[in-house]
Amino acid sequence: MTLEAHAPTAAQIRVDYPDLPVSERREEIAALIRAHQVVVIAGETGSGKTTQLPKICYELGLATQGLIGHTQPRRLAARTVAARIAEELKTPLGEGLVGYQVRFHDQVSEQTAIKLMTDGILLAETQRDRLLKKYSVIIIDEAHERSLNIDFLLGYLKRILPKRPDLKLIITSATIDLQRFSKHFDEAPIIEVSGRTYPVEILYRPLHELEVEDEKAADLQAGILQAVDEIQALERSKNGLGPRDILIFLPGEREIRETADTLRKAQLRDTEVVPLYARLSLAEQNKVFHESRQAGRRIVLSTNVAETSLTVPGIGYVIDPGLARISRYSYRSKVQRLPIEAISQASANQRAGRCGRIAPGVCIRLYSQEDFLARPAFTDAEIRRTNLASVILSMLQLKLGDIARFPFVDAPDSRFINDGFKLLEELGAVDAQRQLTGIGRQLARLPVDPRIARMLVEANRLGSLSEVLVIASALSVQDPRERPHDKRQAADEKHRAYADEDSDFLTLLNLWKLYESQRLEMSQNQLRKWCQQHFISWVRMREWRDLHRQLHLSCKELGFHENREASDYASIHKALLAGLLSQLGLKQEKGEYLGARNRRFFIFPGSGLFKKSPKWIMAAEMLETSKLFAHQVARIEPEWIEAPAHHLVKKTWMEPHWEKKRAQVVATEQVTLFGLIIVPKRKVHYGPIDPQLSHELFVRSALVEGEYDTRAPFFRHNRELLASVEALEAKSRRRDLLVDEETLAAFYLQRFAELGGGHLVTGQAFERWRKEIEAQQPQALFMQEEDILQRSAQHITQADYPDVLLWQGAKLKLHYHFDPGHEEDGVTLDVPLPLLKELPQTRLQWLVPGMLADKVTALLRGLPKQQRKHFVPVPNYVQAFCQAVPFAEGDLYEVLAHQLLRMTGVRIPVEDLRAVPLEDHHRMNLRLLGEKGQVLACERDWQRLHARFSAQAEKVLQAATPSQEWGRKGLTAWDFNELPESIKLRQLGGIEVEAYPVLQDRGDSVDLQVVSRQCEAQAQNPRGLARLMLLMLPEPVRYIRKQLPQLAQSVLLSQKLFDPKRLEDELLLAAVMRVAGLYPDYQGTYLPRTQPAFEALLQKVKAQLHDAALALAQSVLALHQTRHALLKQLNGKIDLQAVPVLNDIKHQLNQLFVKDYLTQTPSLYLEYYPRFLQAIALRLEKYPRELRQQCVWSEQLQGLWQAYEKKLQQQQQQGQVQPALLEYRWLLEEYRVSLFAQQLGTKKPVSEKRLKQAFAALS
Repeated sequence: MTLEAHAPTAAQIRVDYPDLPVSERREEIAALIRAHQVVVIAGETGSGKTTQLPKICYELGLATQGLIGHTQPRRLAARTVAARIAEELKTPLGEGLVGYQVRFHDQVSEQTAIKLMTDGILLAETQRDRLLKKYSVIIIDEAHERSLNIDFLLGYLKRILPKRPDLKLIITSATIDLQRFSKHFDEAPIIEVSGRTYPVEILYRPLHELEVEDEKAADLQAGILQAVDEIQALERSKNGLGPRDILIFLPGEREIRETADTLRKAQLRDTEVVPLYARLSLAEQNKVFHESRQAGRRIVLSTNVAETSLTVPGIGYVIDPGLARISRYSYRSKVQRLPIEAISQASANQRAGRCGRIAPGVCIRLYSQEDFLARPAFTDAEIRRTNLASVILSMLQLKLGDIARFPFVDAPDSRFINDGFKLLEELGAVDAQRQLTGIGRQLARLPVDPRIARMLVEANRLGSLSEVLVIASALSVQDPRERPHDKRQAADEKHRAYADEDSDFLTLLNLWKLYESQRLEMSQNQLRKWCQQHFISWVRMREWRDLHRQLHLSCKELGFHENREASDYASIHKALLAGLLSQLGLKQEKGEYLGARNRRFFIFPGSGLFKKSPKWIMAAEMLETSKLFAHQVARIEPEWIEAPAHHLVKKTWMEPHWEKKRAQVVATEQVTLFGLIIVPKRKVHYGPIDPQLSHELFVRSALVEGEYDTRAPFFRHNRELLASVEALEAKSRRRDLLVDEETLAAFYLQRFAELGGGHLVTGQAFERWRKEIEAQQPQALFMQEEDILQRSAQHITQADYPDVLLWQGAKLKLHYHFDPGHEEDGVTLDVPLPLLKELPQTRLQWLVPGMLADKVTALLRGLPKQQRKHFVPVPNYVQAFCQAVPFAEGDLYEVLAHQLLRMTGVRIPVEDLRAVPLEDHHRMNLRLLGEKGQVLACERDWQRLHARFSAQAEKVLQAATPSQEWGRKGLTAWDFNELPESIKLRQLGGIEVEAYPVLQDRGDSVDLQVVSRQCEAQAQNPRGLARLMLLMLPEPVRYIRKQLPQLAQSVLLSQKLFDPKRLEDELLLAAVMRVAGLYPDYQGTYLPRTQPAFEALLQKVKAQLHDAALALAQSVLALHQTRHALLKQLNGKIDLQAVPVLNDIKHQLNQLFVKDYLTQTPSLYLEYYPRFLQAIALRLEKYPRELRQQCVWSEQLQGLWQAYEKKLQQQQQQGQVQPALLEYRWLLEEYRVSLFAQQLGTKKPVSEKRLKQAFAALS
């Protein structure tokens, strides 16, 4: 049954009209309505157009054909206007002729004839009732406000009017831009009704130096107080005129609070200050519309809500600062801004019109008349300053065609249209062709903002719809939390009880749960009181619940399912995130956030996250006031973003490369959303992104560079073939044998193209393809030498560049590397740790035959020019040298110096050759290997390597020696089989090593060990054997010790060279060694190496030891007496010019009487000591007479001795000391005798020439 069927007729209801301008012209208005489909009625505020026009239509009988629909821009206006009309018609509101419908509240019955509603309600009805058939009249009130809904309705009605010729459209407006409405509806008639009952005087009182955007509150407050004072003065000047109410327009809630504080502090007599703004509770708003006479005057502080929408009664004065907070959307920054702007002339005139209804009024403008005249005539329509996504979505759903062709009163800017589509694309509501998607159709059926609708769709998918329904409905209504200015702290404490530190959305959910728990337990009055105590608006909570119920039903119609189990944080916020993809933020410095498209913003101070400031957040709303603030924010994780934003993200790829482990080409992918980096770096398979480049990278990296694990025969064959050529290049130190990588890659690319493998980008795909190809052509991918060689390599032979160095039966690997500057450039020798001490340093100097010529060339060219000039052309001399000398025999530098002398007669000191700086590849690189083949060190300096690792090498050798045979300690008798010259230790460090058994003297015992160098064994074994013999002859030794009384005097004379016990021990050891012939002379002196041989020698020692010891004791006493006398003579008063001579004599004595001279000096040379000492005594007698000559000889002898010591050190390090070098040492003593005491004679012919020849022979 239709509503209009039950609507009473005009004859049944008496319609009375109050004394208003519209009432006076109702006949004229009725005639126009009757005659025309569209009428534009203009009237100033107070003309009665809002309340009287529905009554005129009703009286015309239009309610019998359908409802008289009457739209208002705001819910408050719809409710108050309905109540006023019902009161005038004397009918109950909602149950009689007059009803109203606003969001969440429907008071329309079957008796309703006049329906007040918000324009949004009518717009929503167009989706169900495309031609609005239930209405006979549509009154669009306050059309001059040009809100988005009004403009959409006017365009929509323009389209349907031809299809509904019976539908009447009445457009009411303040007297603002009327011709635009008339023209839009084909020159519809206009009737203007004056609303000013009394004239209004305009006074201009500009604030000094007013700047709209930087206006100081103090200036504004001062201007308002001055205006109030002026009003009071005006009233005093007119005798008998009582105080009338003042309406002050202010930009926003903050300015209203500040002005209220200022006015209250001014203590105005009999004055009540009343605020009016949207966030006030219903009771507080209603106070404005009921004149109170408790005070003499009311001062109403209002936003522009009182400019046209609401008529505040009793206003006699208006104070207009000329400012308003105007919502403007920036298509560039995608932000809804709320800047404070100067109002238009039309708005200023509307404000002035509010004070001429009860008597002549006064409007004080706090700006100049010049400023007024310079302002724009009209305020921009909302459609030209807001995001159009909702409008576009509705138009797409209603199939209203292209928005650019839709008959709007003012066509929106194309940039705003594009921006609306971009938001819908962001939400997944439209596709690339701007057609509705499945998601878009769902969004259009949900009666909320598209962003919020998108959250619900995603929540249904993620199973968090129950929670998100609550949050979505909360975001669509005004915040129910109240924060009275004078009770801010108390309100904050109450609100903090359910605040969530990570999410303002969960704070709303917590509030909902708290409220619902109270609602179920309390009566309505109790609940109202509880809300008041907790600073919660009971009315807004009802609105929230109403919308929640409505959304619940809408979701149910769409087939959505609410979750029964509580959802987690991630699921809830992922759903919310789907609607807020362009409202994300990444924390920067000082609380600032970087948002989409390089926006920078801050968390609103009222947020629960203001102090915490998480790294990533999303925001339900971005509003720009003093700064750009994010409202209703929550912490999110960046990994949540990509999935819902998959159609929006931009991906860039960097550094595509082959990865061996994955066997595919990968790249570093960076993912951004509106410029925000949400995935900084991650590896992705690059094959599908760029197949051609990936194929080339696969070929170059996997196959050419060998970064691939495969058992393919071709791969092994080709790698071995390439390695062999690279080895030849490394040996010859040239890069002209192997073709370049481009040629190698071309080989594979051509084969792949021929065999149909040009698509291969991964190892897995390649392996499948390869096996199929090889089944038919096993060697399809095999390279041949002609494929990879640029020229012949026959000149690079094994003889010149061997792969191993043979040393003492061991094969030491050689490696070649050609890379100047690399630590292994040149030739590298693998040296097992146990062989370190045995390795001959002189052999290392020669490198390998193929590299010798280059090294000798470098040595010659590195000589100073004065020396180098004798060997030009250098290559000829190098060639002659290499042909003349056997390879690797002797010290390279000494051999080269000798050969150069032979070829040219020019003597080049060996030290000059050693001093030539050489590049690393001219020096053997030693790679020291541990027991398991691990690299311990790489070093080209053998001595440095030896210093670091010799002790460790010895430990390894001992550890590898069979302890039961060669690692014995504390021996006091020969209880082992034999003492061989050497033994083989197999598989030590991967090779067979030769070691040398040795008996080491420990004083009270001997140890049977092995050493790595033969010279050590030769030096230690005689003493060790002598010690063992003494230990096995305890009784004879004890007896002999008692027979050596002269030892005390000998010790005294030795001057700290020996203590008594040590001298006795050394003397006994020396006696044994003299009898047994065991002195170390490096000539392979006979040593008993079997037990029988040792026992035989022991018997000889037992028989002769007593006499030998006593005789040796007498000799030692005589030597020490002579030495003591010489030292005493040397320590006397001397001439400074004689210092070189005397120092040389002291040095000679120190070298003769070293600590172990009795056991270290061969018996033959120990017998020569008296003669050596006598020669020193004769020298001391002669030196004053021949001082100059002796100084020359001293310098010569010093040089000879230093050369000997250096050679000895070299040979000891190399592990072999030549016997000839020991003979040379004693030949130096004979040379001293020949110089200073020829009369004593020498045991061998000796001269400077003979010495030099002997030393040269050592090389």
